[in-house]
Amino acid sequence: MRIGFVGLGAMGLPMARNLVAAGHDVAGCDIRPEAQAALAAAGGRAAAAPADAARDADVLILMVVNADQADSVLFGEGGAAGALPSGAVVVASCTQPADRARALAARLEALGLLFLDAPVSGGVVGAEQGTLSIMAAGSDAAFDKARPVLEILGKAVWRMGSEPGLGSMMKTVNQLMCGAHIAVAAEAMSLAARAGLDPRLAQEVLMAGAAASWMLGNRGPRMLQSDPPVTSAVDIFVKDLGIVLEAGHMLRTALPMAAAAHQMFLGASGLGHGAEDDSQVLKAYEALSGISVPRFSDD
Repeated sequence: MRIGFVGLGAMGLPMARNLVAAGHDVAGCDIRPEAQAALAAAGGRAAAAPADAARDADVLILMVVNADQADSVLFGEGGAAGALPSGAVVVASCTQPADRARALAARLEALGLLFLDAPVSGGVVGAEQGTLSIMAAGSDAAFDKARPVLEILGKAVWRMGSEPGLGSMMKTVNQLMCGAHIAVAAEAMSLAARAGLDPRLAQEVLMAGAAASWMLGNRGPRMLQSDPPVTSAVDIFVKDLGIVLEAGHMLRTALPMAAAAHQMFLGASGLGHGAEDDSQVLKAYEALSGISVPRFSDD
């Protein structure tokens, strides 16, 4: 199958590599030449523009940051929508509001294209290992055409319904949980440090009991690194929890936990840490409490 892939970031590049490894013809586009070179080194093809990635593709995957980038990739200068053959399916895996996913679907369907609203969860590890959770919504034709590709990328491909937007709404719920988990883990580490506990030992104890969570196990160790790698930035959760709160406002649903977590990510970003790993929301707690949680260079 010929696959176009736009967005070769921390998750997009390993996803595209997995498709190449499965025998697909993958043309990838990214604003960073080194990302395109990495895909080419893995056996894929570098595309100079989204339209080049989309040309003759059966499936076009968008692994970009937000809805505005998806719009630009599809309909901006050198956009992909005009280059796709009739009947191709566009798979939008970015985190975006449900109404933006529905708007994309309407514009693409008017051009004779299929659309699948299919955000993903599982982080860099899931992208590398092909174990993502994929929340897909769209027509039977779109789902059936994209499913063989999605099953390479994820261990679980969930059919959320036939209406575009349902996948994005499920991702919104997912991001509420993820953002709150990261923030409360940082809060726990700040309390442990203030109380004089060894934060590494505290994490070990928490992970052995009922307080354990995937996010604590994944982000907790990075909170204690002196210079953690950035797999998802603080500003990503500023955006994503903003989408969560927008959904709550639209649906008249109280989301006090999401609002509190959003404030902590906003605070960390305002302190200058927006481009750092999202685990560094801990720095907002440190600033509030006037403490310094120990960091370790060997973790």
